Amino acid sequence: MRTQAYKVRGMDCAEEIAILKREVGPVVGGPDNLEFDLLNGKMTVRNVESVSGEAVLRAVRRAGMDAAPWDAAAARAQPGWRRWWRDKSRALLCAVSGVLLAAAFTVHLAGHGWITALTGGEEPTPTSVATLYAAAIAAGGRYIFPKALLAARRLRPDMNLLMTVAVIGAIGIGEWFEAATVTFLFALALLLESWSVSRARNAIRALMDLAPTQVRYIRPSDGEIEEKPVEDAPVGVTAIVRPGERMPLDGVVTKGQTSVNQAPITGESTPVSKGPGDEVFAGAINNEGAIEFRVTKRARDTMLARVIRMVEEAQSRRAPSDQWVERFARVYTPAMMGLAVLAAIAPPLMWGANWEASFYNALVLLVIACPCALVISTPVTIVAGLATAARMGVLIKGGVFLEAASRIRAVAIDKTGTLTYGQPSVQELMPLNGHTPAELLARAAGMERRSGHPIARAVVRRAAEDGVEPLDAEAFTAVEGQGATATIEGRPFWIGSHRFASRMAPKETRANEMAQALEDAGHSVVAVGNEEHVCGLISVADGVRPEAAPSVRDLKAAGVEEIVMLTGDNEGTARGVAEAVGVDRFEAELLPEDKVGAVEELVRRYGDVAMVGDGVNDAPALAASRLGIAMGAAGTDAAIETADIALMSDDLSRAAWLVRHSRRTLGIIQQNIAVALGLKALFIVLAVLGYATLWMAIAADMGASLLVIGNGLRLLRDRHDANASPVTEAAPAANSL
Repeated sequence: MRTQAYKVRGMDCAEEIAILKREVGPVVGGPDNLEFDLLNGKMTVRNVESVSGEAVLRAVRRAGMDAAPWDAAAARAQPGWRRWWRDKSRALLCAVSGVLLAAAFTVHLAGHGWITALTGGEEPTPTSVATLYAAAIAAGGRYIFPKALLAARRLRPDMNLLMTVAVIGAIGIGEWFEAATVTFLFALALLLESWSVSRARNAIRALMDLAPTQVRYIRPSDGEIEEKPVEDAPVGVTAIVRPGERMPLDGVVTKGQTSVNQAPITGESTPVSKGPGDEVFAGAINNEGAIEFRVTKRARDTMLARVIRMVEEAQSRRAPSDQWVERFARVYTPAMMGLAVLAAIAPPLMWGANWEASFYNALVLLVIACPCALVISTPVTIVAGLATAARMGVLIKGGVFLEAASRIRAVAIDKTGTLTYGQPSVQELMPLNGHTPAELLARAAGMERRSGHPIARAVVRRAAEDGVEPLDAEAFTAVEGQGATATIEGRPFWIGSHRFASRMAPKETRANEMAQALEDAGHSVVAVGNEEHVCGLISVADGVRPEAAPSVRDLKAAGVEEIVMLTGDNEGTARGVAEAVGVDRFEAELLPEDKVGAVEELVRRYGDVAMVGDGVNDAPALAASRLGIAMGAAGTDAAIETADIALMSDDLSRAAWLVRHSRRTLGIIQQNIAVALGLKALFIVLAVLGYATLWMAIAADMGASLLVIGNGLRLLRDRHDANASPVTEAAPAANSL
């Protein structure tokens, strides 16, 4: 399905999105074919084959806004002063409105005293004062009145129409001070809303400043060093990064050793060692060593660029709370207008009340009805939550998934690559018959370095780590499926599995018993021997990550009821890992379809279930869960595409942080909705009793907007590290099996 993006000028808040859905939705086959990025003023139309671009643009104009194709809008970037005016005019007009309001009140106060200035008095407002108030209303209403007119034409009342009717009504009964105050305060509330969106936008766009704009690389033609914009750097060239500089692009280290702070991508708080063969990411900081790396991706395709792009796109996947607020406001606004009309005419007609007083109370109800605080409460909180999660290395694809994490009751975790490292490593050296660990390792590595088997590579890697030089193995002969033989220092040696050792040294009872015990615990056994005896055993297993056990405990502490490990490994290996990390239960020897069945069973029992896996091999199980979480997505493009949430580093502790962060976000949303509705209910009662005034109502509405905005933006400071919880800090590191 092809898509087309548009830059929409005038799309400043959730209300404009609702208007665009009503106008553009029918043109493109329904609102489900529209996605919106409020932070960047971007509208994306899906299934564009069935509609012309001009029809979309006309529909946007009917909504009172203007649009252009996204690429064209970017190409026609306005020069500096026009861009400044576009961004600052709202604040400037609001300030002018406030100054004119203060000037009008001061003139009225100087000539007629406090009581008359505040209440209008019995005499008509002086022309000079009324003129100043009218100017204040015009300046403050610049971005309100045109939208109100459009709402009236469409017969779809919105907050702008409510405010405009209230202002006109106040002028009609001579309440110039009230009318100007309402206009200024509402303009200020809209300005604060715009500021809050900008604050959230800047939190995301700050990521864009992390990658340098220039890249220094070795020119392939003559070996000279050249510097170019990152957009122009070709894939495959060798880039040079000095100590203290940021990585300009993604790549693989070819020369040099250093440590890198890659927190912008993975959220890891400690530097990561990098050497030849290791991946580096754009935006990461090179600490102490100069390195060279081969560029593997263009600037637009780097992991940092993908993270930024997906966080921005995540806003279109709206949270259930956001959808509920929109549906509520759609019914609430016209209902409140009806109530205001009833309040204006019912008391005089039924009880003989004063028409002017009843009309004034109706205007107060209109102001109270403005759903500003309610509408802005959820999107600001969601965007702040998404931005904070991205800084912590947790990429969430939308508000719907951010909320879903708060409801998780059970978690299924893949073993290999999630709870374990995903590759075998030497766990224990067990020399026998008078040999030392170094002798055992030197002979084993000498024979295994000819093999490409994962277990063989684990033995050679351990020798390199321990500084043991492999001995030369001559006359090497592989015994298929069992092991190999070779000559070392003139003597015949053999290396192989437990079964091969039983055949080569059948009388070595102690060695056979030790090997059997290791296999029962889930280890693979490498035996080394000669014609006389078994020289020793080497235990190889997929090591358990040290953070696995604390992370499982952290998930339980966060309220997850059951944690199940799923693996295709044998029963013994699975049991050993399960006991080491402390999961509630495990299921072993599973095929991919069996994992899907296990996840579906959990969904039937608990409803809200998360699946944590590598995002590639576990794709079917991730899709079967209510929330798919991919581990280590920073090195895997497919992981980001597969899962609903991607943990950019290989750090399972981020899963528990995610659950807590999600619940904190949902709690703030609920607080915001309660504050917005609670204040409105209070002022409706005051208005009915005749105690509320127009300026009090708008001040309360603005106060509610300030409260919910400030409360939502608190999430931008939520930088609690996943390793900072008491459960995690107190937990000992898990040992490898």
